[in-house]
Amino acid sequence: MLEPRTSVRRVEVITEAGRRRQFSADDKARFVEETLAPGAVVSEVARRHGLSPQQLFTWRRQMRQPVAIPVAPEPQTFVPAVVTPSSTPPERSPRQRRRLRKMPEGENSGIIELEINGVAVRVGRGTDAATVAAVIHALKTCT
Repeated sequence: MLEPRTSVRRVEVITEAGRRRQFSADDKARFVEETLAPGAVVSEVARRHGLSPQQLFTWRRQMRQPVAIPVAPEPQTFVPAVVTPSSTPPERSPRQRRRLRKMPEGENSGIIELEINGVAVRVGRGTDAATVAAVIHALKTCT
């Protein structure tokens, strides 16, 4: 029995270490543009530049997707704070007085109380600033 003859058409020898190469956006665009030319074969373009065809297909897909433009966050505004020393505590409803009495003396420190258009808001220690800003914004727009 004779063994069939096999011929080797091409042997590729990789001599460099398998490090990840970085390509600029211009290089990527140039490589992708080559693949879009009439009659171009993606695998040939990839081989010529030492890339895998999958990489070129990924870059082509990424370049077809629309670029998302980041939206600038709404600028935060600050409300002026007025601090007036008072010898007498502010007038409170009986319900508010009951709640205040239930709190131990030391627990009341670190609490900020805001009154916006007749609505009182208490802000405790450690409250997220974004949450407080959202509550204030909602109160200003609703009333």
